[in-house]
Amino acid sequence: MVKYTATVTQIGPLVEEFINAGILVFFGEGAPPELVEFSIIHNGRDLKKDLVPDDVIFIDDQEYKVLAVGEVANSNFRNLGHLIMKFNGKEKVELPGDVCVENKPIPPIKVGSTIKVLGN
Repeated sequence: MVKYTATVTQIGPLVEEFINAGILVFFGEGAPPELVEFSIIHNGRDLKKDLVPDDVIFIDDQEYKVLAVGEVANSNFRNLGHLIMKFNGKEKVELPGDVCVENKPIPPIKVGSTIKVLGN
């Protein structure tokens, strides 16, 4: 089942610093400018079903298995398009808004890149 789809519409100037730390920060369109600076802005609107461990997040053709989901991550994603992906391979989140995925290289992200979440 496709739980979410979006296209990247803007990339903040500080995103590269977060990528170097193994983190991607997503926000939906309309995010305040101070958040846009370090965020990947996308046009996704409808989270059909909550993210859970074992879901798969695709960034373009690269796939990342979800290992842990913080207690506020789904409401943030649903209401604001806000997703904090940590590519750390951990099965327990550090912060309530985190979504931990496999520790794999982060693909290049550009305007027009697609984000898709698949799960049950």
